[in-house]
Amino acid sequence: MTKPIEVTRPSDILPDQVRKSAYVNQMFAAIAGRYDVMNRVMTGGQDQRWRRLIVKECRLPSGGHLLDVATGTGDIGFEAMRLRPDVHVTGVDFTHEMMLVGQRKADREGLLDVHGSRLRFADADTLSLPFPDATFDAVCSGFLMRNVSDIARAFAEQRRVVKPGGRVVCLEITRPQTPLWRDLFGVYFFRLVPLIGSLLSGERQAYTYLPHSTLAFPLPQALKGIMEGVGLRRVRYKVMMLGTVALHVGEVSA
Repeated sequence: MTKPIEVTRPSDILPDQVRKSAYVNQMFAAIAGRYDVMNRVMTGGQDQRWRRLIVKECRLPSGGHLLDVATGTGDIGFEAMRLRPDVHVTGVDFTHEMMLVGQRKADREGLLDVHGSRLRFADADTLSLPFPDATFDAVCSGFLMRNVSDIARAFAEQRRVVKPGGRVVCLEITRPQTPLWRDLFGVYFFRLVPLIGSLLSGERQAYTYLPHSTLAFPLPQALKGIMEGVGLRRVRYKVMMLGTVALHVGEVSA
């Protein structure tokens, strides 16, 4: 039987809720230049497939408007524009350095030249989105919720800015519940990921935070309950990659 990996308590690694926002901002600013490379390596390239699933679940209408919260380097929004050349994308983040990387990528891929009027980046706080009610046809996020200090408030803000009948889509890391996969996940996340992060980005602390933030994050069923608690309807989720990633979808009442 595989011996469970011993890990440091999350409270010894994670910042308290008061300091979390500043800590996360500084962390992502430090790793912005290597963020995409680390995502490809850590997920074995599966993050690209997950982005396509996010866009599909958004169910955007023709000419629809998508808000990508915590857009980071912009990959979800770019995928939406590739799959749906008619949609408009707004990507928001509070780490400006990440969006600068995204803007350079968009420029290299010709997205800013061809789609300049349909793609924009904006600085914004996830807990206080600077948009009127019912602005977007869908809101999505990838690997955001572990990093916010108030998950319910973040979902409430996303629900607020979605039009009636629209969707809120959330992709997050989760913890496998099967003992064997849970132990293997622990070895990979707590031992290998910090090492890989240190080698590729020079920021071991950031990739030590990552697995510990997962330990402190609600399991998929509990996250579903939080989404329902802020008024989202028909909330469901799909667990992927051997129980390590969950995709949640909720709808705003028409």
